[in-house]
Amino acid sequence: MSRAGEVVFQWICRQYPQVRSLAVFCGAGNNAGDGYIVASLAKYAGFLVNVYSCIDPEQLKGDAGSAYKNYVKDKGNVIPFQADQFISADIIVDALFGTGLDRPVSGIYVEAINTINRQEKKVVAIDIPSGLNADTGNIMGLAVKADSTVSFIGLKQGLLTGLAPDYCGEIIYDSLSVPDSVFESVPASAIRIIKNPWPDRNRCSHKGDYGHVLIVGGDRGYSGAARLAGEAALRMGTGLVSVATHREHAGTLNQGRPELMCHGVQYVRDLTMLMEKADVVVLGPGLGQTDWAKVLFACALSCNKKMVIDADALNLLAQSPQNKDNWILTPHPGEAARLLNCTTSDILQNRFSAASAIQNKYGGVTVLKGAGTLIATGHEMAVSTSGNPGMATGGMGDVLSGVIAGLLAQGFSLPHAAQQGVYGHGSAADRAVKKSGERGLLASDLMPYLRTWANE
Repeated sequence: MSRAGEVVFQWICRQYPQVRSLAVFCGAGNNAGDGYIVASLAKYAGFLVNVYSCIDPEQLKGDAGSAYKNYVKDKGNVIPFQADQFISADIIVDALFGTGLDRPVSGIYVEAINTINRQEKKVVAIDIPSGLNADTGNIMGLAVKADSTVSFIGLKQGLLTGLAPDYCGEIIYDSLSVPDSVFESVPASAIRIIKNPWPDRNRCSHKGDYGHVLIVGGDRGYSGAARLAGEAALRMGTGLVSVATHREHAGTLNQGRPELMCHGVQYVRDLTMLMEKADVVVLGPGLGQTDWAKVLFACALSCNKKMVIDADALNLLAQSPQNKDNWILTPHPGEAARLLNCTTSDILQNRFSAASAIQNKYGGVTVLKGAGTLIATGHEMAVSTSGNPGMATGGMGDVLSGVIAGLLAQGFSLPHAAQQGVYGHGSAADRAVKKSGERGLLASDLMPYLRTWANE
């Protein structure tokens, strides 16, 4: 607790060097003890400090009680919290709840959180913003909106997905000097993805060494989806990309990107011939749900190729569920709800359990898209923290499908392709917004950044 409090205080001093006053909101558990440690350190450093307590602090037990008593012994100021209280401070420290919150916020804590959120001051949350569920990233009625969250020992999976990105601000992590041997003895509930090294290419390699991706989709009016997926696969280093699409626009789909080999398909035999040459099939971008789409869908699923299933192919799959070990499903929450025959709100209640449920029902790997995209296999859950709100635009999912397929074609395993593809997709978007901002970002804007990321 002492180390945790010191980490928080040192972060405040580094991040806000001009600050000289703190308001610390404390609750009833060990999180409050962390808050009293911060208050003591700040007071000793000459800060003006007020602690606002939502309980009678004499009720605090154990280390939290000791931290409170030490603060009071040094003539620290504790003010019983009241609704509509005027808060005078440069920084607010949230030490109301820790990770154990398992029911909606109620009573005086509702007023305390509302008071914190009304202040036009920077807010630092200790370990997790109060009111945020540490396991799911959901809001337990309401939650503190922090500018930064200082988390200890292990990052809580709920900090990285669900609604958490709107409440955590910048996440700062400190192990509190826990030995590596302790971490090695405890299995992680989820892993956070980073880029792994890729093998160098042989100098004498040729296009056949890097796989052949077939994109199946692009019904009338949706040719752009297939085009985006195809180019994304090329930008990741795929040797060859073919597109099986509606014959009405097969001759024009590759204008501006002549490297795509586009074929108009109408009958099963047309698609079968193309699938025989492919290493990986992407099924769904712009596919639609017409009779034409259903014929291609059924034909594609009959092959034994590695596959990426997206968009309307997911909706068709929900109508006729199958289980395969050699595919990657990439639903957004709405598609995930159809796959599990539930509502979108059910999915958002616990994205971790939803991703696992889809993987268990359909096999392979599930990529549940959204802020903090989750990648579920039969034995591991991964989360990606790359990406930004600018990606909330049409075509981003098509690009992701192509990225993942491009990695599969180059020999990546299904889990590795899904994890690295999701992370690289978000990283490219993060680079694309640095100069011009998030608004107006197009899916096609990611292409040059995908290539750069793939070559680092």
